[in-house]
Amino acid sequence: MEYKRILSFEEAGEDSLFLWGARQVGKSTLVKTIFPGAIVYDLLKSDEFERLARHPSLLREELDKKGPETVVIVDEIQKVPPLLDEVHWLMENRGIRFILCGSSARKLKRVGTNLLGGRALKYTLHPLVSAEIPDFDLIRAVNNGMIPRHYMIQNPKKRLQSYIGTYLKEEIQDEAVVRQLSSFNRFLEIAAQTDGEIVNYSNIASDCGVSATTVKEYFNILQQTLIGYMVPSFTKSKKRRAVVAPRFYYFDVGVVNYLLHRSSLEPGSADFGHAFEHFLIQEIQAYLDYHDHEDSLAYWRTDSGYEVDAVLGDAKVAIEIKSTDEVQSKHTKGLKAFMEDFPDTRPIVVSRDRAPRTLNGIEILPVETFLKMLWAGAIY
Repeated sequence: MEYKRILSFEEAGEDSLFLWGARQVGKSTLVKTIFPGAIVYDLLKSDEFERLARHPSLLREELDKKGPETVVIVDEIQKVPPLLDEVHWLMENRGIRFILCGSSARKLKRVGTNLLGGRALKYTLHPLVSAEIPDFDLIRAVNNGMIPRHYMIQNPKKRLQSYIGTYLKEEIQDEAVVRQLSSFNRFLEIAAQTDGEIVNYSNIASDCGVSATTVKEYFNILQQTLIGYMVPSFTKSKKRRAVVAPRFYYFDVGVVNYLLHRSSLEPGSADFGHAFEHFLIQEIQAYLDYHDHEDSLAYWRTDSGYEVDAVLGDAKVAIEIKSTDEVQSKHTKGLKAFMEDFPDTRPIVVSRDRAPRTLNGIEILPVETFLKMLWAGAIY
């Protein structure tokens, strides 16, 4: 299946850059496509890793005679942190442009590695998004997730199993990130059960059999290894008191499906509704990142139970996500309450309705229409 990624680095000019992203989202393929003449150091290759881990100065010695026209890709840079000192020297003294890819900044930050002092622009690559896929299939996306290798096949269960196993071994066990792998493995499943929900560290700790402090550290690990992220609460309400705890999302809905043993999701089920919401949050987050919006994604929930799934910027847009095929007035209660506090917001319900319409002053957009408008810049 052919697809063209939206992230292109055109605005980076001739600057060096860090490209972060979870495993298998397509970082290597993207940079090799955009920079076809680049010199490539792939640290996933055992021989490449071993020689540069032993002697990081080999990078400088091999590139010392290269000039400013040279582009060098270093894939999985976090595996050999001392290489960044050599990269820094080559950037400063030879003008070489580096494209540095990684699936985790945790190790680099933990050992106090040289992160180039702002000399490299930072980008994040997400899984595929709907606008990158010809003949995009919503049901496939909700079931398989959007990691390229998983979206493209009929049943990605084996690949997802391998994906989680590789993550546990190479990111967690080999790096001795946690003391008890079994507790962390259990945490992955509990975190999936609370995916898209308000994070309660004490409840999760009780379910996992560890302390709340340990659970907080586990969530930090997921964020630092780019496997998940927190969506903060929108707390600027004037009339109603808002909940302040964040929500947690895994970076890809297919990973959640695997951890929760969900499969063959069809519209009308509660599991489909949860996965449908996660997929749309995933798309919105990717859009904001790719378009370098300073405004962040948030959610809104009041102590009295009113809720809006996505708030963009300073209440510029408020989005409720419903997998129903016909939005009714009862589905708009949260948005109507939000509009009382923020009358200038643009209220939208994304659903499986057949056609766009307006209900109670709220836009009802079929999911396909919403996705096209989102990536065309017509939502935000």
